Amino acid sequence: MCRIKINNEVLFAEKGELLSDILQRNGKSVEHPCGGRGTCRKCKVLVDGREELSCQYRVSSDVSVSFFMQSEIVSETGAEVKGEITDNMCLCLDIGTTTLALALVSRDTGNIVKVKTATNPQRFFGADVISRIDYCRKNGISKLNSVLITEINRIIADLDIQENLDLYVSGNATMLHTLFGVDCSSMGVVPYKAQFLEGKTENGGRIGLKRIKTVISLPSIHSFVGADLVAGMNYIGFPESEQYNLLVDLGTNAEIVLYSKESVICTSTAAGPCFEGANISCGMSATDGAIYKFSRKNDNMVIDTINKKSPQGICGTGLVDIVAELIDNEIDETGFMEEDYKIYGNISLSQADVRQFQLAKSAVYSGIIALINIEKIDFDQIEKVYISGGFSAKINIDNAVKVGLLPNELKEKCVAINNSSLLGTVKFACENNAVNTYTDKAEYIDLSTNPMFSELFIENMKFVDES
Repeated sequence: MCRIKINNEVLFAEKGELLSDILQRNGKSVEHPCGGRGTCRKCKVLVDGREELSCQYRVSSDVSVSFFMQSEIVSETGAEVKGEITDNMCLCLDIGTTTLALALVSRDTGNIVKVKTATNPQRFFGADVISRIDYCRKNGISKLNSVLITEINRIIADLDIQENLDLYVSGNATMLHTLFGVDCSSMGVVPYKAQFLEGKTENGGRIGLKRIKTVISLPSIHSFVGADLVAGMNYIGFPESEQYNLLVDLGTNAEIVLYSKESVICTSTAAGPCFEGANISCGMSATDGAIYKFSRKNDNMVIDTINKKSPQGICGTGLVDIVAELIDNEIDETGFMEEDYKIYGNISLSQADVRQFQLAKSAVYSGIIALINIEKIDFDQIEKVYISGGFSAKINIDNAVKVGLLPNELKEKCVAINNSSLLGTVKFACENNAVNTYTDKAEYIDLSTNPMFSELFIENMKFVDES
């Protein structure tokens, strides 16, 4: 038996156990964006003063462990908080892969009275849904479910509500499976089938939620186009004219929906955790010190960080800005650059980082173009392009076009709406409108077997500034 000392606490473990397993078992997890494969290097801890990856370090003797500073991921919901508590209140929750957003809502007025956000604790098991599905396959659903329920209960308690309320929920299909404690491992193997896609209604106490009478989830369309996108369409609504709306949810799994009053086609592209900073050497989540905005003026770097803290790394929007600046000089059309680009202190962008970004940006751009081509419409038939997800809050649209993440032809039509999933769930809770008007006509396009997408993906890996 080995003793692990953390501050004034002592944990016990068997010799040979992974440190990450010991920490998780005792509620002291650090993030493992790569799912514990040792590739992201984001789970570093100090073991007797030496840096170690907790997912790779096996305990062989008594040790002392300390953690690097971690902070909450900044989440901007886009919600307008106003009004007062009325007789008919409810809660609305968006379970994002990265963050949770909970709103206290008056169904009498439709107003959001309070909002609480938090980091999704499942990030300890992987940054993206594939990592969590893989964790479920190896370890079962119990831990994914329990950490999520515990954190939801915590933020519900922070709202200090005085009565039991109904809870309306959206999120991708994986997140909804973990909420209801349903095995999600089938979504990780062919034919990638979810255990359920329809909306579910459950007793809150039965699934471990406190202060919750009934949990009502919105329906999903496909294993990889979830209730979050349905809620987003519900918030935006159908275009007024005969045109189309395009909704792009930028995250670890980019979900894209192109829809009109007559047609709904959707897809998902494996953008990977690049936009969350997980597989970028100096990447990080949108926490204190993350570079979220970058430019150069007269050869001087202009850096903005979250909460104006000292730069600690690069988050998704900062990565877009940095690559956009490098296209002018350091990066050629193929993405090649001669040496690492130094940004601040030990923070830099490497050739491998650029390659990861190329994969992600091409997946999103090519997915958009593929849907437009499949629907056989022109750019001018698209009324608006809505960019959603935590990534959208601070994205520079001009730079997103410049690096080839979004089509130049749609630049003037782009609107960032932050958390359309939460806002669409609020609308559903207050208006009780039929979201099946979106799901019943929806067609999922599997791009993995689409030859046109494969050609587009290869072509759009290049950097061609058309902005």
